[in-house]
Amino acid sequence: MMRSGLIDRRAFVKAAGLTFLAALKPGALMALERADAVYASGIRAADGSFAVATVTEQGRIIDQVALPARAHGMAFSKATGKTVAFARRPGTYAMIFDPWNSAAPIVISAREGRHFYGHGTFSPDGRLLYASENDFDNNRGIIGLYDAGNRFARVGEYETYGVGPHDMTVSDDGRFLIVANGGIETHPDFGRTKLNLDHMEPSLTLIDAASGQLIEKHTLPSQYAQVSTRHVDIDASGRVWFACQYEGHRSDLPPLVGHFARGEDLSFVTLPDDTTRALGNYVGAIAVNRAENLVGVTSPVEGTSVTLDAKTGKVLKVESIADAAGIAPARHGFAVSSYDGNFLGEHNDVAWDQHIVRIARG
Repeated sequence: MMRSGLIDRRAFVKAAGLTFLAALKPGALMALERADAVYASGIRAADGSFAVATVTEQGRIIDQVALPARAHGMAFSKATGKTVAFARRPGTYAMIFDPWNSAAPIVISAREGRHFYGHGTFSPDGRLLYASENDFDNNRGIIGLYDAGNRFARVGEYETYGVGPHDMTVSDDGRFLIVANGGIETHPDFGRTKLNLDHMEPSLTLIDAASGQLIEKHTLPSQYAQVSTRHVDIDASGRVWFACQYEGHRSDLPPLVGHFARGEDLSFVTLPDDTTRALGNYVGAIAVNRAENLVGVTSPVEGTSVTLDAKTGKVLKVESIADAAGIAPARHGFAVSSYDGNFLGEHNDVAWDQHIVRIARG
């Protein structure tokens, strides 16, 4: 098994280049062949090594492929079936694989002077991969553009028009990129230290996907300057939902969830005070279930999962889930993972990472 932490590039390529399906046990292969959808997430195994795992809709791990270091966010292309695991900030690798294809995964690296922020998204046609990146010497948010038709070679970049971009998504028609600029300055020389908590600049930007031009920028009001915009998803109507992490005093009750559409101002959901407290001023992940018009958020801080009505913002359910981590739409409601190994109620001897993605068969 792979040891924890970073490994040298030769070992990285050797490990990450393993053919994904070749080593599947017969039972796992049968489960994969029968599945209409699976989930993918980064994990830390019991021996401290890192991998990306595929897991059934019943919460059972099908298989896993080794990673050189901890992963964070995931992205999936409905058009091609390609799935990406991005390194956790300030990591510099991303691995692309297809759970229904026996081809070896493809590993890419951030260009010099950049690191990944742990998230990205595909264009609707699957031809481009967009990745949130940090131009750390210039304190500038960047979207890296990668060509899926050329083994994900880097072919350009756009600005995010903000500081500390984290999660991002793309409109269904592919015209606009939506970026959550967390507003927090970091530099790999200082690890994961947040360098500007006294003068943060959180924002959400809408960017033309064809040109990289700024269409709209929504800067949070000054009273919410320490509400870091972190994660985004889009509902069936095209409305963007965003989730936040608060960097101020723990006794405050800031807004943590909001939404907007093009041409509108930001709107925050007014959560009951006890719900905000249950989230610990920290939303670690957000997901939309379009079929049921639901929005789900999780917080590992207090171990909570919350389900909202996407039409009204009303809280429909609050669940206590220890170490709640990732969230993704399920057939009904949401699938939630946890750092302590639970996934849809099934326990595995792994630590699930912060994000999961649902992968439907094309």
